[in-house]
Amino acid sequence: MFLRLFLRGPSTIKSYSTMTRAHIKVAANDFLDFVNASPTPFHAVKSVKERLSKVGFKEIKEKESWSSTCQPGGKYFLTRNGSTVVAFAIGKKWKPGNPISMIGAHTDSPCLRIKPVSKKQGDGFIQVGVETYGGGLWHTWFDRDLGIAGRAMVRGRDGNVVQKLVRVDRPILRVPTLAVHLDRQETFNFNKETQLFPIAGLVAAELKRQDDKKGQGKVENNDQEEYGQSKPFTPLKAITTRHHSHIVELIAADAGVSPEDVVDFEVVLYDTQKACLGGLSEEFIFSARLDNLNQTYCATMGLINSVESASALDDESSIRLIACFDHEEIGSMTAQGAFSTMLPAIIRRISVLPSSSFVDGSEQSYDHAVDPDVSTAYEQTLSSSFLLSADMAHSVNPNYGAKYEPDHKPEMNQGPVIKINANARYATNSPGIVLLQEVARKAPKIIDSDAEGVPLQLFVVRNDSSCGSTIGPMLSAHLGTRTLDLGNPQLSMHSCRETGGADDVHHAIRLFSSFFQHYSSLEKSILVD
Repeated sequence: MFLRLFLRGPSTIKSYSTMTRAHIKVAANDFLDFVNASPTPFHAVKSVKERLSKVGFKEIKEKESWSSTCQPGGKYFLTRNGSTVVAFAIGKKWKPGNPISMIGAHTDSPCLRIKPVSKKQGDGFIQVGVETYGGGLWHTWFDRDLGIAGRAMVRGRDGNVVQKLVRVDRPILRVPTLAVHLDRQETFNFNKETQLFPIAGLVAAELKRQDDKKGQGKVENNDQEEYGQSKPFTPLKAITTRHHSHIVELIAADAGVSPEDVVDFEVVLYDTQKACLGGLSEEFIFSARLDNLNQTYCATMGLINSVESASALDDESSIRLIACFDHEEIGSMTAQGAFSTMLPAIIRRISVLPSSSFVDGSEQSYDHAVDPDVSTAYEQTLSSSFLLSADMAHSVNPNYGAKYEPDHKPEMNQGPVIKINANARYATNSPGIVLLQEVARKAPKIIDSDAEGVPLQLFVVRNDSSCGSTIGPMLSAHLGTRTLDLGNPQLSMHSCRETGGADDVHHAIRLFSSFFQHYSSLEKSILVD
């Protein structure tokens, strides 16, 4: 079995088959490339698409019919809003109503997002208005070198408005802390509305820049109404009135258009410091957005690994699927979130896909006429399918050991963590644990240093502690499909800069690949009504 890793970007492909003596951290290094290329969900989806396309997955559209496009043995992916991606591979022995093995993750992370009207200044500084997205540890965003990234809606020469991904990959913003001499507070307290605005420059420097541009004849007046001149009606104020013109110019330049062609944008702040390996033996990953690009990456590579062999789908009777959703950090209640109708609609469509008819091993027909009644195929598929909800877990923090249940202290580089909660904040139950143990036991070696199988850990929170949640419970309730919550352990969850285990990337990829390869047979051997 081979595991393709896209080293130094998706344009160069290398296989584990040529690296039998490679270090286990090969996967971690490739993940660094992935997360560094993915400052926003839009960029993360682009990164996933590039990896899938390189190994033969074909893009399809929700608005199109799939009945003649998606066939047994085929590999496909689709996106919604440019920030959610779903990919699946159909076994050649697929029949309507058969199971689907699924891994769900999410592409978003807590961050600061530029407000619709962001133009601010104070005490000689240019500032940018931002709003908080998700439940971040916002104090960690102070004194970081911040760039901006997202998508811009731009008008082309044909008049159509299209999406362009943008990324200003240099430090242009910073949220400054107050010197300790001016406020000796015991704990770091601040107002998120008035004291979390980043500085972007000095007013004097911007005025000089504008004067220099005027002298070169490069400035168009976007505020004609201030000078008593008439101006064509626009429903909203000009974008350079709502935002600092320099910010708009940077976004336009990165999109390859003129500032006047930028109609609107969705842009967030991100830490420009690159993800890297850390620790005395490089056993850690120091990175932004580990929650949850780590599991998005591992799910993608697990699917790719499971179908890499030319014969991987020959004896497969199920469909292998990953779904990486946007907006998990804010509740998933959006059109592209996990609690939308997106995944149920996709499953409904693929659960009734016609099977191939084989006689003496050769394909004879591809027609609904050879299939049984498909009126209940969707319900049959849901009842026999399984979802792994892959979202990062908590590693024990040695400085706060008392915050953890004594018998449930996950460690880094000791394998994925099964997350359990009696109040159903996680969707794990005993049959799921049994299944995952068998999946972990069957995970084959990929490199010489691999031990047999993949190690697993268990986690519950203390009774006197609150518990987070994932897309697992909502999807299991939405679909009625068996579900288990798990994820790689990390520290500093929801920080601007998080810490994970380098070896755990490799562990998770092996586990997810084994899940896809063995679910069809294991599903029949674990009997629960």
